[in-house]
Amino acid sequence: MTTTVAASIPVLRWAAQRALLQDEDLTARFPKWPLWLKREAQPTLKQLEDFARLTHTAFGYFFLPEPPALALPVPDFRTLRDETPAEPSSDLLDTLYLCQQRQDWYRDHARMHGFPSLNFVGSAGVQTAPETVAQRLRETLGISAAARRQLPNWTEALRQLIDKAEDAGVMVMASSVVGSNSHRKLDVGEFRGFALADDLAPLVFLNGADSKAAQMFTLAHELAHIWVGATGVSDAHAGQVPGQKIERWCNQVAAELLMPMEELRAAYQRNAPIPNEIQRLAREFKVSTLVALRRLYDSGFITETALWQYYREEQERLRTLKDRSSRRGNFYRSLGARTSKRFVRAVVSSTLEGLTSFPEAFRMLGVRKTATFYEAARELGVTA
Repeated sequence: MTTTVAASIPVLRWAAQRALLQDEDLTARFPKWPLWLKREAQPTLKQLEDFARLTHTAFGYFFLPEPPALALPVPDFRTLRDETPAEPSSDLLDTLYLCQQRQDWYRDHARMHGFPSLNFVGSAGVQTAPETVAQRLRETLGISAAARRQLPNWTEALRQLIDKAEDAGVMVMASSVVGSNSHRKLDVGEFRGFALADDLAPLVFLNGADSKAAQMFTLAHELAHIWVGATGVSDAHAGQVPGQKIERWCNQVAAELLMPMEELRAAYQRNAPIPNEIQRLAREFKVSTLVALRRLYDSGFITETALWQYYREEQERLRTLKDRSSRRGNFYRSLGARTSKRFVRAVVSSTLEGLTSFPEAFRMLGVRKTATFYEAARELGVTA
């Protein structure tokens, strides 16, 4: 006789909703799903285990009378005005937990090897002028808007900024999925990035489902979080005005870092139509058109009424564009981008030295085969 389990109906519904699964989809997978919800049938132990895996829900939750109140393990800076963000998805939570585990490992690695503390972490405050902090960022990272304007496209500009941040000691991880699971895609509507501030292992995560231009702004915004020493999840958006002071300040630092006011004033063509001008400026500075539009307002070139008029028009235009970046890249370059080259090199080196086990390294890097591990070591310059 097959053993059934009295699973909590409120938790079953909650888990399905969090996983964005419709009743018809679940009925196709579990034919008695409608009966479970009516208490006319109960899932078997195996069915409940399969349902837990499908919805990425901890098995024990199904024995609670009501769904648990899940909260982010870090501060949430996504609140806009009086709006409250929805409960975090399992995708966001699992991504955060994975990055925290990686950060913990790297912090121990840094201590073991006597790495010096990074004095830029927490070196600024929200009372510091954004222009001052943006200049400190440029000096620490060794970047300039003028040099970036010479790059051919947004992809190269983003890659350069990531490389400079990593060289300075910040781990930058960019992915559109949870870990290496291509079936668990991250939602840009939920979050664009987060920062985990630490003076030995600062980490920035970028939602890779966003456009390259948008990721540029998110990275600059999250670097400002590192400079102010504020861990948290963000919805960095150039056009909107966040309700929280720290988010407004980080947006201002990011905008000045990517599009310095002085250089914008010199580059602006006053007689050009605004839609054409923000396209040109976005291409020249390698930022999004929304960043360019916001900076035109900040500089006094357009009124607030014009800002929001063009902002709505530009948002609509961007919504109609199709993603043209569908070509597949080099797996090992993607591994470095998804997991941070700095982190990958440290894990690979530690494993080859016998300080980290291969199973632990495979778990943290999201690889399964030994051959893949050794090829990544070669591709990233750890071994010859």
